Amino acid sequence: MGHCAVRNAVMGYDRRPPTCDELAQMKALVAEAMDGGALGMSTGLIYAPGSFADTSELVELSKVVAARNGYYFTHVRSSEDGLMDSVAETIEIGEKAGLPVHIAHHKCTGKKAWGKAAETLEMMERARDRGVDITADQYPYTASSSSLASTLRPWVHEGGVDAVIARLSDPATRLRIKKEFTEDIERLAGWKGYIIAHVASEKNRPYEGRSLHDIAAELGKDPCDFAIDLMVEERLDVSRIRWGMSDEDVKTIMKSELVMVGSDGTSMKTEGPMRTGLPHPRSFGTFPRVLGKYVREEKVLSLRQAIRKMTSLSAARLGLWDRGILRPGAWADITIFDPATVKDQAGFGDPFRYPVGIPYVLVNGVIVVDHGESTGKTPGKVIRHRA
Repeated sequence: MGHCAVRNAVMGYDRRPPTCDELAQMKALVAEAMDGGALGMSTGLIYAPGSFADTSELVELSKVVAARNGYYFTHVRSSEDGLMDSVAETIEIGEKAGLPVHIAHHKCTGKKAWGKAAETLEMMERARDRGVDITADQYPYTASSSSLASTLRPWVHEGGVDAVIARLSDPATRLRIKKEFTEDIERLAGWKGYIIAHVASEKNRPYEGRSLHDIAAELGKDPCDFAIDLMVEERLDVSRIRWGMSDEDVKTIMKSELVMVGSDGTSMKTEGPMRTGLPHPRSFGTFPRVLGKYVREEKVLSLRQAIRKMTSLSAARLGLWDRGILRPGAWADITIFDPATVKDQAGFGDPFRYPVGIPYVLVNGVIVVDHGESTGKTPGKVIRHRA
């Protein structure tokens, strides 16, 4: 269950610690979700209202999860300048609450954070040596994707969408926001490194796939003013792709025995209502990219290591002992691929492309991809936590 949803249900978008009564209400919601079959609690600590929570709040809620043998999954507070503190906070939560913790899409963003991958992994290893069960996952790209509004600092998000838009529209407040927003963008990727991936309105659809720098230059506007105006016009429903990681850090993280493969993507198709915007190619290319680029071409991993990171390691992390492995009694979730040809085809300019070299996929023993084509069958099952 998502921590943001729990906090919003009890406290809305208030930027403050919970009262004793509010914390008790949040604990009750967490307990209800866990008893209903949730695998654990996830946090998005760069997103409001989750970003308003302090470590002590997260520890207290995680104790409820721990009592039911669940897990703590986190989008950490920062993969940038605050990366080391964010990893330390995750370890602290695991240590104090006494439960397994997992860092989602671990990465080092911005040049100040480049080269710190080895340090973060060493922190995790040291934590494991003293009994903290910590792992992470990763997608194999040097660009990330999220909402454009996520770059705004936490104080801007207090009160929810209407309050954010009011601040962006108020001339005096906008000056402060503009200063901070510009500092953060220029420190991380620059205006050329921020690409519009999706907007809600048809009017602004031509901006998708283009950088804030290029759009603003064409319009004769300051790029920060353009970005703020766009967020106001779209009521914050703007997603972006951001360049900012080092390939060396990607490889360092990928090699770690603690790290599994995860797309951080969403369910999409090449046609119909599940095709929108110009999104990050990870939703179509993550796993075949690892097998093609990082196993076959660059030999960062062996085939054996890569398959483990995509299957049994992930399943074991979630306590799913009858999935992720081929053996009698396990569910037959099987991907059949050709190691010599498997490859991602999705790119940042053309993300809606299926991979090649994967002729068959079975879900629960039923063929769902046959000779590279969908069979239309849907044998998937809801998986509930078994405490």
